[in-house]
Amino acid sequence: MTAVPTTPTATATAPMAAERSRWARALRHPETIAGITLVAVLFALGFLAPWTAPYGVDAQSGDSFAGVSSAHLLGTDEFGRDVFSRVLYGIRQDVVVAGAAVPLGALLGTLLGLLCGLHRFVDSIVQRLFDVMLAFTALVLGVAVSATAIGPGMMAITVTVVLVNVPVFGRLTRSAVRSQRGRDYVVAAEVVGAGRARVLLRHILPNALDALIVQAALSLSMAVFIEGAMSFVGIGIRPPAPSLGSLLRTSASFLNQNQWYALGPIVVVTALVLGFNLIADGLNRGLLRR
Repeated sequence: MTAVPTTPTATATAPMAAERSRWARALRHPETIAGITLVAVLFALGFLAPWTAPYGVDAQSGDSFAGVSSAHLLGTDEFGRDVFSRVLYGIRQDVVVAGAAVPLGALLGTLLGLLCGLHRFVDSIVQRLFDVMLAFTALVLGVAVSATAIGPGMMAITVTVVLVNVPVFGRLTRSAVRSQRGRDYVVAAEVVGAGRARVLLRHILPNALDALIVQAALSLSMAVFIEGAMSFVGIGIRPPAPSLGSLLRTSASFLNQNQWYALGPIVVVTALVLGFNLIADGLNRGLLRR
């Protein structure tokens, strides 16, 4: 029996095929599909709020605290505004915060983690900085940010989410660099003359992307919580601008008049967090568990 020679093309294609198979398995996982579907529906409703919402964001009907009906699916608020419409517009705020702040925090944290792998002196300084940042809870950090010249609002929430995620992604990347630095493929790349920066970017970082992507999904759910908490205590998005957190803050004073006023944003926040967690769990099972 004659052995079939292995061509360089076939050898190079095998790892790529295995990688595509892993991603296909992760994306086909039931939890991933359920999470993506749930988040996609909510994102679509939020982005298309000017067309999907029955009423304008500040349109008043003159009927305060109207009950649930076909005209007002979640009733009306203290000014006669449709609660369901304002919940849909509130989703947009969370989408903007999560979509902008989490990738920026992930990028900065990953770069710092790679620098820690390159320079031991930088590593010692950055790790102490991460210790300080991790010593504060997200809400306390948000209070500190809003107390500066930034002030309360969307920018304060965005900066807080970025600062919360930088040490998380930084330490995750640093851990990947330290765990793979002595692997055979890294040593082989260094032997043939590859520089340290090239080894990190071309060899180590791609092998850490799986964990970083799973963490990004978890961070998106945390961003929803941070927006809700900061807006609820009055240091985030403030009325009359609708956000899920500001709607919860306002509705807390009118629970006796319209219980659906609070239930709407609570259900949406829960659904968003559940969707992101399902995505993270599905990707984790497909990518990280062998």
